[in-house]
Amino acid sequence: MKNTLFSVFAIAATTLTFAPVATAAELIPNTIQQRRLEFLENQTKAVENIQETRLDFLHAQTKAVEDVQAVRLDFLDSQTKAISDIQKVRLAQLDSQTKAVEDIQATRLEFLENQTKAIENLHDTRLEERARRNKGNAFK
Repeated sequence: MKNTLFSVFAIAATTLTFAPVATAAELIPNTIQQRRLEFLENQTKAVENIQETRLDFLHAQTKAVEDVQAVRLDFLDSQTKAISDIQKVRLAQLDSQTKAVEDIQATRLEFLENQTKAIENLHDTRLEERARRNKGNAFK
């Protein structure tokens, strides 16, 4: 009985001795896992913050590019309008020049027709006079 009692006490003493160590051994892995989880959470937050910053930067760049493109398009539109206006002015000038040339040609044609008519009248007059002379000489 002494041995049994002694064995019970030995087991009780051993259990009481190793119980805090076993409990500590269970707590240590939990603490390490918690630290690892906290570390991973911090890294995840840092990565999310970096990604958010990068996205903000990309959005800002996209906005800047869109603004630059809008300015360029406005510039091209104004250039196109200016070129169109210049072409209209040039066409109007060419139209007026063409009209002036047509008017000059019409005036020249009229002048030439008048000269031709005057020459024809002169020839007719000369022919009539020659014919009268020839008639007058034929009776003599």
